[in-house]
Amino acid sequence: MVTFAEGLRLAGAALGAVGGVLVFVEFMQHPSYVEYRAEFDSYDIDITPDELREHTRIGRVGGLLVGAGFTLLFLGELL
Repeated sequence: MVTFAEGLRLAGAALGAVGGVLVFVEFMQHPSYVEYRAEFDSYDIDITPDELREHTRIGRVGGLLVGAGFTLLFLGELL
């Protein structure tokens, strides 16, 4: 049987792991403003302020899950 404090710590670790994977996926995405042209073997960067996104929803959700995971780990240690 798992105590409540151990359950909080396990849930926090699980949320942190899922959030960490989502943040990793966010960092490994190919930016929408970079285009590779094979015929010239070069990259083109086309940045317009209207289309530029700093973070996607995947990264934001991942960051929130990491924060929630740390919170649950902290509460589990307090109990």
